[in-house]
Amino acid sequence: MSAGAQAQSVERIQMAGSSTVLPYAQIVAENFGEVYPDFPTPIVESGGTSGGFRQFCQGVGSQTIDIANASRPIKESELKACTDAGVTDIQEVKFGYDGIVFASAASGADFVLTPAMVFNALAAKVVKDGKVVDNAVTNWSDVDASLPNQTITAFIPAENHGTREVFDEKLLAAGCDASGALAAFKASGMDDKAAHDQCITVRGGNITTDISGDYTETLSRIDANPQGIGVFGLAFYEQNQDRLKVATIDGVTPSVETISAGEYPVSRPLFFYVKKAHVGVVPGLKEFVEFFLDDQMVGPDSPLAAYGLVPAPDAERDAAREAFAAGTTVQG
Repeated sequence: MSAGAQAQSVERIQMAGSSTVLPYAQIVAENFGEVYPDFPTPIVESGGTSGGFRQFCQGVGSQTIDIANASRPIKESELKACTDAGVTDIQEVKFGYDGIVFASAASGADFVLTPAMVFNALAAKVVKDGKVVDNAVTNWSDVDASLPNQTITAFIPAENHGTREVFDEKLLAAGCDASGALAAFKASGMDDKAAHDQCITVRGGNITTDISGDYTETLSRIDANPQGIGVFGLAFYEQNQDRLKVATIDGVTPSVETISAGEYPVSRPLFFYVKKAHVGVVPGLKEFVEFFLDDQMVGPDSPLAAYGLVPAPDAERDAAREAFAAGTTVQG
């Protein structure tokens, strides 16, 4: 049997999930394939954070993926789905940080936003004259006179993306609270959950459009409609600065520096989840995770940092390596 045929007969590491984590995982997989030629290069696919967890939680064995990439922590409901399917030992690995940015066409107007402005532009219901009403504003300048006089058109990640949860919580929910709408929703008779759900309910029609694909789809929408504004991960924006212009949030421009300093308000940790039952069974899985967590991949001078990853502090990186080596699992 040739070396190539032998490599094809070896089970390959399979990972899927977050479109934000996708390019980082692909970089690591390619480097791993070069450093460890005895192991097949891992297969990395997208599908969104929720989609990755659905695949991950289908069971244990060669027909299931080994790693789920995620731009948010796993939910209790997802842990239960895993447990019900026999996936009982899961290792959570946090490998760095990313920022969520609003960006528009490079040739367009500047956006200086706050979470309250985002909420008042995109939420289905807002507060006007002390009353809860359907949101009727059509232009950004109707939200605040400092904003561009152009139609509100936003392309936001669909609910299969972890990015959507960060957008919901750190922009819509935060803006709902800051604008006084959260208190008004509760005063109208909503309980805490109903009020929160109302805060993160967006307008439909031509105002907001859910994008279920990756960031390239959002970028193509903005290319077709230069007055639109879209939600992206920091790294994707940085790779496309010739086509996009980023908005500030609370007066802070998103960057590796402002995120690592804790100044930019819309950032989140990035994760991958490892099926412990596959470690030691799938060839190279243990070595791949250790390689992913090495400073040559996730440190300040790594190719992932060059691509746009915000490295975790030294102590966090050390703790992640130690937790994986110790076999620490997620507790439901």
